[in-house]
Amino acid sequence: METNENSPPLREIAQAVERVLEHGAIVALATLIEAPTGVGAKLLVQDSGQETGSLGDSELDRAVIQFAKIFLESRDDAHVFHVKEFAPQLSQWAEARVLLERIQPEPRIVICGAGHVGAALAKLASFIGYRATLIDDRPEFVTRERFAEESIELIAAESWARAVLAAIGNGRGVSVAVVTRGHNEDEECMHAVIGSDADYIGLIGSKRRTNIVLDRLRQAGADEEKLNRVHAPIGLDIGAVTPEEVALSVLSEIVAQRRGGKSESLSTWRRATGV
Repeated sequence: METNENSPPLREIAQAVERVLEHGAIVALATLIEAPTGVGAKLLVQDSGQETGSLGDSELDRAVIQFAKIFLESRDDAHVFHVKEFAPQLSQWAEARVLLERIQPEPRIVICGAGHVGAALAKLASFIGYRATLIDDRPEFVTRERFAEESIELIAAESWARAVLAAIGNGRGVSVAVVTRGHNEDEECMHAVIGSDADYIGLIGSKRRTNIVLDRLRQAGADEEKLNRVHAPIGLDIGAVTPEEVALSVLSEIVAQRRGGKSESLSTWRRATGV
């Protein structure tokens, strides 16, 4: 069994976690929790494949690095695996157990437009643990009198594009909801958003209205693949009527996108199987 005696201390792992979170990356942290040797060893694997640390054996490290990509794609938060489940060829580690944990930045949502829907969305997102940024070009719409929640960042925009770009950053871990009051504001926000790597982009409005905005973006040279990723009209079809219901529809779609949900009724399986 080839071992690695030079695995970095926990402080180095912690520093690596801080760095990747600052850049909006997603990582898998593998911890050896049951094994003949090396219990407690850690290996940090970025979604890019770069790693920090070691579980003490180079072959085991390689197997975990490969499997970590599959784990991250599953969108699971944490799971314990026997090594034999993903690397049956490593017979000496077959009964060892590895805890894989998904580490990513806290979920963020940038909301363009602080009208009735935007306000309800910011408050609901804040309630379920999202860090919300609410942007509007009307200063009186983004005041602490309207939003007492400290987890909601309020921005009075002199320029929609500049404010949105600054709020999004590199886009990793960020969902963007464009729910402004009109076509011009929608387009200005979407021009800023469409080139980003935001995890989710949604545009409110009817099919006709959203198609007009998307067509204008297309004519301006927007990448077709990115346009196809835009959720327009925004939200899940739950028959929403009130601003609060629309906000619930939007946030449900964002959560489904983040968690890999199918956005289907949980009772569908019972009807299909007759159970």
